[in-house]
Parts: sequence; structure tokens; C-alpha cells
Amino acid sequence: MKENPIIQRATECLQTEAAAIESLETRLDEHFLQAVELIRACKGKIVVTGVGKSGHIGSKIAATLASTGTPAFFLNPLDAYHGDLGMLSAEDLVMAISYSGATEELLRFLPLIQAKGIAIIGMSSSDESLLAKYSAVHLNISVSREADPLNLVPTASTTATLAMGDALACALVEAKHFQPTDFAALHPGGDLGRKLLAKVEDVMFTENLPFLSPEMPMSEAIEIVTKGTLGIGIVVEEITNYELRITNARLVGIITDGDIRRAMQRLGASFFDTPVSEIMSRNPKTISKDAKIVEAGEKMNHHSIHTLIVVEENINDKSQITNPHVVGVVDSFSCLPGTRFYH
Repeated sequence: MKENPIIQRATECLQTEAAAIESLETRLDEHFLQAVELIRACKGKIVVTGVGKSGHIGSKIAATLASTGTPAFFLNPLDAYHGDLGMLSAEDLVMAISYSGATEELLRFLPLIQAKGIAIIGMSSSDESLLAKYSAVHLNISVSREADPLNLVPTASTTATLAMGDALACALVEAKHFQPTDFAALHPGGDLGRKLLAKVEDVMFTENLPFLSPEMPMSEAIEIVTKGTLGIGIVVEEITNYELRITNARLVGIITDGDIRRAMQRLGASFFDTPVSEIMSRNPKTISKDAKIVEAGEKMNHHSIHTLIVVEENINDKSQITNPHVVGVVDSFSCLPGTRFYH
């Protein structure tokens, strides 16, 4: 397949674009740091502008900045001549993109920006370009060649421009100490946002919970654990009906599939008559129903377990609380990005 000329050309395209991105690494210098500082210190918005392919790339860079906590929007220079210049204020910062650094429509727009006292971060292929001369900070995005056979189509150059924009956004995430919860707050409609903002009580199982009593023989407990499909049995006291009655269910322990297997090997024939209390673990890992599900996922990863007992208050964090009320169970699948999480 690699000998196919079409595949070969596509491979060369990817290699050229990869090389273009790699070449940017040497240009992460004091100019890049100055650009990051200008953006970080900006009290207004970052206004990204460009024409043609540079405009398309600029629009994406603006979107990436906005989604990572740096207010930004894209402005087409052509629209600025017809009223949209009013979108800019003196507290804003402009990021102007032109690979040649000589795009006429963009260059005619730059004096209008400077007249408002707005600083410009320029991106072009030459530190001697007209765009560079207009810029307070200039970022060089030159590439050795485009990725197409004719060396004409904006391919490697647009890839490099986009990568430089992503590098700025990633650097700003570090500089601003941007956290996953901040990202979630800006993406409430996305699955990741819902995962980071949702609480344990939004995803926990509350029906057909596998409740066991401490006195119950293991022969009976195994049936309940198997029907529960969660791989655990929740040992509780102070309830009279172990089917769906959780209001007064007070946690005293847990039995897992692993506990059952080990007990069967250890106890042999006497296993089935052994009460649950002799096999259960008395310090189950729990989490509050008000905790974020991302916390639940982190806790399960830390302890290498796949389920947590959901309680009114978390006894693992507040040791003075004993036998808390059980309100549900959350498993690792419910906390995975991409999982539809209403049961």
C-alpha cells in the first residue's frame, strides 16, 4: 500500500506538516513569552483577525483561547471597514495573522487599530514583514515549504499557524492556572463539562441495591450480590426490608466478589453457613452524594476499586461519622468521559 503514489503523496504531506510544527519549537523564545504576557495582562478581549485561510485559522485560534479562559473573538478586517471596528476598545489586544505579512486588506486595517491605542501581536513568515513592523510582538510561523506537490496551497503554513495558536493557548492555561473545573464551567453543554460539574447524586444507582444484613448467611448473600450486578454487597443495619428500602439503611461494611472468592477458598464447606459479618470489610470506601463525579473517579483510581458507596456524609473524610446513611452506589463506568450518566 505504501508504494501507491497517492498514499506516498499523502504520507509526504503529513511528514511535511509534522516537520513544520516541529520547527516552531526553536521559536518559543522571548517573543513568545512576551506574547503570552500581553495576552495574560489584557483587560479586554483578544481580537483575532486575518483574511482568507489565515482568517479561518484565526477563527479557530479565537475559539480555542475563549474555551480555555481567555476571552477572544474573530473579526474579519473587511467587516471592520463597515461598522465592526466599533467592537474594539482600548483595553483589547489584536492578534493579526498573515503568512506573507503583506495582505493588503489586513494592512489597511492595522493603522485603525493603532489609532485606538491597541497593541498588536503579529504572526507572519518574516520578521521583516510589514505586519511585523506594525506589531508590538511578532511570532515567526515560516515553513520550509507547503505540503502540496506544487508548493502553492496553504497547508504546512496554516498547520504551523494553528499549532502556534494552540501553543499560546496551552501556555496561557499554565500561566493562568486554568483548571478542569474552569474548563467545565465554559463548556456546560458538552459531555466533559457535564462530567466535571455533575454531582455523584446525578449518576448514582439507587434502585435494586444489594443490601445485606450482618447476620445473613453467605448462601443467601451470594444470591443478592449476583442479582445486584454491581459485584458488591452493601452490609447495613436498621432496615426491615432489604429491597429498595434505603431511608434508614446504615452502612456497616461491604462484601466484594473478591471477598467471596477468597472466603470460599479459606472456609471450604462451612462458607455457606458463615454470617456476612465474618467476611465483610468494615471500612468501605464511600463518597458524599454532593461530591463531583470527577472526585469519585479520582478516588476509585487511587484505591484501584470500581465502586463507591454513596452516603449522606463521607466517613472516609470525616472519621467521627459512623454508620452513615446509604443513599446509593456509583461505579467507575458512570464517571468515564463519554458515558451517558442518567440511570
